[in-house]
Amino acid sequence: MGVRILTDSASDISQERAVEWGITVLPLKVRFGDEEFLDGVTLKPRDFYSKLVETDVIPKTSQISPFDYEQEYKKAVDAGDDLICFTLSSGVSGSYQSACIAAQDYEDKVFVIDTKQFCISQFIIVERAVQLRDKGLSAKEIVAQISEEMKKAHVIAVFDTLEYLKLGGRISSAAAFAGNVLMIKPVLTIEEGVVKIIGKARGSKNSHNMLTEFVKSTGGIDMDKPACLGYTGFDDKMLMKYVEDSKFLYEGYEYKLKYAEVGATIGTYAGPGAIALAYFEK
Repeated sequence: MGVRILTDSASDISQERAVEWGITVLPLKVRFGDEEFLDGVTLKPRDFYSKLVETDVIPKTSQISPFDYEQEYKKAVDAGDDLICFTLSSGVSGSYQSACIAAQDYEDKVFVIDTKQFCISQFIIVERAVQLRDKGLSAKEIVAQISEEMKKAHVIAVFDTLEYLKLGGRISSAAAFAGNVLMIKPVLTIEEGVVKIIGKARGSKNSHNMLTEFVKSTGGIDMDKPACLGYTGFDDKMLMKYVEDSKFLYEGYEYKLKYAEVGATIGTYAGPGAIALAYFEK
């Protein structure tokens, strides 16, 4: 009997990485007007940003259905395996509820975890579960340990523009205009399963300093557990600048860092040029 791990594409775990880790990543659906795509499958991150900047249509993502979850549960149970399903935060999506509905007939075989995260902080929680699985822990042991450890998972991000927050109705046009003129960059995290703006920095240098101060305020990065850096848009230029500016945070452990292209779940509101760091606190 083995342990299977299932998550969704809001984790920004690519299909290629899913194969490498031996897990399954169910894609959320992304809709641009009348066009519908599978996140990370028929719509890769860079194609998503091309569409985002070329059209006035604000994309929408839809939750994964109970049927889609149940299909994966059945495969695992029929093969004699247990399954752990990690969903994006129930605070921003109904996917957790869908996953729970689908699990009702699979008691003690399927375990559903609301990560209370998404994007690359969900990424590192799933990666940690993969590490525990590969150490030979049972599904129940993984669930018990990861449920405690994920309380120490953090993500900190800085957006390069306020434009997409405005288009998505998250801030007013006047606030976006003033912020862009003043080069204001919002700094965000996820608390209690929802996005929280924790500061506004003027310019890239100040935003990088805020990211660093946030890491220090949580006690630093536990490099014995996964850490991931992510970026939105067409290249990682801004991210590499941040990595250089903050290398003292993980000096000597650079080889442990993962990098991820951030897709539609956050990209819809971030737009190109955002960077993020996810880690477990010490």
